[in-house]
Amino acid sequence: MPSEKRSAVVYPKSQKALTQLGENIKLACKRRNYSQTLISDRTGLSRLTIRKIERGDPKVSIGHYIAVLAVLGLVEDFAKVASDDELGRKLQDIKLMGN
Repeated sequence: MPSEKRSAVVYPKSQKALTQLGENIKLACKRRNYSQTLISDRTGLSRLTIRKIERGDPKVSIGHYIAVLAVLGLVEDFAKVASDDELGRKLQDIKLMGN
């Protein structure tokens, strides 16, 4: 039985966030005068994949996004995602107050 390749469901709000990430990456490249070819050479990714990243393509591996961010010196920014979990803290506080 052949295995089906599954892909993640990406809802419009999530796609908007990915598109914004791609645009931010594209602008960071332009600010540094980094061409797609340069990013491709430094990451080992194809120029097609770099273009997909700049468009916020959800089918591109998160590792590839990280590789590009590393070349741009922005990988630390990615580590900040979800670090300030305000909702999680509020839920935890509610639970703690109930005990």
